[in-house]
Amino acid sequence: MRITILSVGKLKSGPELDLCEDYLDRFRKAGRALGYRSADIIEVDSGGGLDAEAERLLSRLPAGAHAIRLDEYGKSWRSTDFSAYLAQLRDRGQPDLCFLIGGAEGYGDAVKSAVTQKMAFGAQTWPHRLVRAMLAEQLYRAASIEAGLPYHKD
Repeated sequence: MRITILSVGKLKSGPELDLCEDYLDRFRKAGRALGYRSADIIEVDSGGGLDAEAERLLSRLPAGAHAIRLDEYGKSWRSTDFSAYLAQLRDRGQPDLCFLIGGAEGYGDAVKSAVTQKMAFGAQTWPHRLVRAMLAEQLYRAASIEAGLPYHKD
């Protein structure tokens, strides 16, 4: 299964980008043996309003992809449950899983209609650049849980 993080806006060099790259590299190494073929971030330009951002996000969504949008009103997962859910999607033969991270103003109606499954990192609102790093870390944690690596502590 290919995993893609589709995000509005570009991350500049800095600690958030470094964290994303580090955790995605770890995920790729741990996930390869588990059937996770790739993990990438695709950034789309911000600006032009919610409808324009929505169009750019949806244009990058692979046909048939299972999509989850990050949203403070979404489901909060325990890390072990998130790991099991990723494995379930992979084992069902889902070729693509995409996580969407909207811009500073949120999501346009087209994204809300097309991607109804939501996931949250708690009830707080998080800066988008931190959400990317947190998601990359949770992907690595999910793979490490499934692989039995000592990273995750119960």
